[in-house]
Amino acid sequence: MNHINSPLKISIVTAAWNSGKTIEDTLRSVISQTYGNIEHIIIDGKSNDATMDIIHRYADIYRSRGMELKWVSEPDEGIYDAMNKGIALASGDIVGLLNSDDFFTSPTVLQHVFDVFSKSYEEIPDGIDAVYGDIHYVNPEKLEKCVRYYSSKGFSREKMRMGFMPAHPSFYCRKEIYRKHGLFDISFKIAADFEQLLRLIYINRIRTRYIPMDFVTMRTGGVSSSGFSSHRQIYTEHLRAYKKNGVKSNFFLESMRYIYKIVEVCRANLS
Repeated sequence: MNHINSPLKISIVTAAWNSGKTIEDTLRSVISQTYGNIEHIIIDGKSNDATMDIIHRYADIYRSRGMELKWVSEPDEGIYDAMNKGIALASGDIVGLLNSDDFFTSPTVLQHVFDVFSKSYEEIPDGIDAVYGDIHYVNPEKLEKCVRYYSSKGFSREKMRMGFMPAHPSFYCRKEIYRKHGLFDISFKIAADFEQLLRLIYINRIRTRYIPMDFVTMRTGGVSSSGFSSHRQIYTEHLRAYKKNGVKSNFFLESMRYIYKIVEVCRANLS
């Protein structure tokens, strides 16, 4: 395929379960994108609320905009299993994740993703493998109020030994990279995203590029943003991810990440 002369298809994977109160925001943010070559795959964990009714209602709206909306509704083994199913079903050149509690911050997010990938093919023979940007968190009851801004600007490969990673909801990767290096390890319950990015970026050294923009608005309260109760499990799983991939780290290096997080929250509260 000539990536320069023909548009890249972008597949967006959304994991959902009983998301009737929030998934409409997710769907609206996708159909509002100025970039049109989109495939949206929703993996629903057999919801028993209005989630699937809302998805069915939007099918015609997607078609009217020339976008593809696909869905599967069946029991799964958790969010990472759902994401794996979606990535496996994706037919796009590029794959990104957008959870059912979240929505795109701007209608131009995917246009920027396309522009950077396309330009990279002009600069590098095989192009880049992935891009990432920033995200921000909001209170579910007050979506206009940022409670934490997560910038990936300062991320570097070496910082992964301190537990850092680019904002995962802003990570868009070529499908062939997942074929080559694997999907999420679902034995990790809360940090499978970190383990996967450690494997892709640190171990296999895929070629990445930072896009300086806010990709996604995330409601607080998700699997990895639920307060101090989850930090011990995250730390434990980070150590297991290092061991699995043969990466050296320690308690002191991991602790540096929490100092950085405190600074982020303080900045958001002062803005």
